[in-house]
Amino acid sequence: MELIQKTPDLSAYLAADEVIDHDHPRVREVAGRLAKEADDSYAYARLAFEFVRDTIPHSQDSGDPRVTWRASDVLEQRTGICYAKAHALAALLRAEDIPTALCYQRFDVVHGLVAVRFNGAWHRQDPRGNKPGVDARFSLDREQLAFTPDTAAGEADYPDLYAAPHPVVLDALRAATDRSRLWATLPPALPSPS
Repeated sequence: MELIQKTPDLSAYLAADEVIDHDHPRVREVAGRLAKEADDSYAYARLAFEFVRDTIPHSQDSGDPRVTWRASDVLEQRTGICYAKAHALAALLRAEDIPTALCYQRFDVVHGLVAVRFNGAWHRQDPRGNKPGVDARFSLDREQLAFTPDTAAGEADYPDLYAAPHPVVLDALRAATDRSRLWATLPPALPSPS
């Protein structure tokens, strides 16, 4: 699948905003700690991925009712669903000048992940969190995402790479008072581009 960079200016994929708040002290602290352990940008990206995947439980798996959406809150509260974990990973990567996009897949609901830019190409990564039957890994050679869409069943990979969270996703996260409410309002698909 060919990934489509929605914003031509690569600097948009390094920007901080209300959601991917990589200028926040909590994000800077975690990024700084991880950077000390890394020899280069690739090693840092892998460490950041593993940190988000392995130390921040997916709230559905852990039963945590809290809904997080801002990267700094995900890192502070140590919980989030796929979108929130993607926001946290994007913030950690952008904090160290690694262009990072948000991207999505469609299953029963929309699933969130990221793409990192290395060696002139985008590479999707899924920090959702592993569990029995899910074994996502950081790789630039071959995607090893949490899930593979079954196109015959109507599931899909969205090729678009966004600099900011898709508004449909962000609206659902912001409106949810708890995870059970969020689960009832997760988008089943992203709107078709007009």
